[in-house]
Amino acid sequence: MRGLAGRVVLVTGAASGIGRATAERLVEEGAAAALVDRDAGALAEVVRALEGRGSAVRGYPADVVRAAGVQAAVDGAARDLGALHGVVTSAGIFDPGDMTPIGEADPEVFARVLAVNLTGTFLVVRAALPHLVRGGGAVVTIASTAGLRGHGIGAAYTASKGGVVAFTKLLALQYAAHGVRANCVCPGFVATPMNAAARADAAFMRGVERSVPLARMAEPAELAAVICHLLSDEASYTTGQVIAVDGGATAR
Repeated sequence: MRGLAGRVVLVTGAASGIGRATAERLVEEGAAAALVDRDAGALAEVVRALEGRGSAVRGYPADVVRAAGVQAAVDGAARDLGALHGVVTSAGIFDPGDMTPIGEADPEVFARVLAVNLTGTFLVVRAALPHLVRGGGAVVTIASTAGLRGHGIGAAYTASKGGVVAFTKLLALQYAAHGVRANCVCPGFVATPMNAAARADAAFMRGVERSVPLARMAEPAELAAVICHLLSDEASYTTGQVIAVDGGATAR
C-alpha cells in the first residue's frame, strides 16, 4: 500500500485478534510497529514473531484504561522509533456478564466495558495527538456493527462501540485542519480468540451463516487489510467515515 513503508504506527490490543493481524500487515507493508497490550507475555511473543522481517517492532506493555501507562507507551514509541504517524485502537473486551437485558445489567460490568472500549480509545488518541499533528497522521478506531444497530444483547458493549463511532467523527472534524485523518472500522463476526468458545458451537455458526450474506465469519487479516488501507496514502481523502466490514450483514 502506498505510503506505509517507513512510517511508525502504534497498535493497541496487538497481542491477538485484529490487533495482531494489523501488526503483521503493517510489517509486511514496511511500516515500523509499536505494539501495545496489557498481556506482556503474549505481546513479547508477537514482537519476537515479527522481528527480523525488515521493519522495526517494539512492544510496550500497558493497560489502555490507565492514562499514565498509555502516555508512557505512546511517548516511548515516538522516542524509540523516531516519530508517530498512525494509531489503531484495537484493544477491546466483551464481558459475558453483559449478556442480559438492560433492566438486569450490572453497573460494574457496564463501567468496566466502557472503561476499556471507549475511555481506553480516548486515552490512546489523546496521548497520540501531539505527535500526530506535528506531521499529519491517521487514526483508525475499531468499533463494531453493534455500535451501528445493536445486536439485541450487551448494553455495555453496544454503548461503548456506539461511543467510539461518534468519538471518531468528532476527532475527524476537530483535527482535519491539523492534517490528521480519523476513520472507524466496524467489524461484524470475526474469528478471534475472544469468540473461540462460540465458534465451537455448531448452532451458533449456523446462525452466523444465516445472518451474514457472505455466509461466514471474517478472518482477522481481512480487517487488517481495511485498517491498513485507511492508514495509507491510498486513503488520503478519506476521513470521518464509519466502515462496516461485516460480510454484508448491515446491508439488510
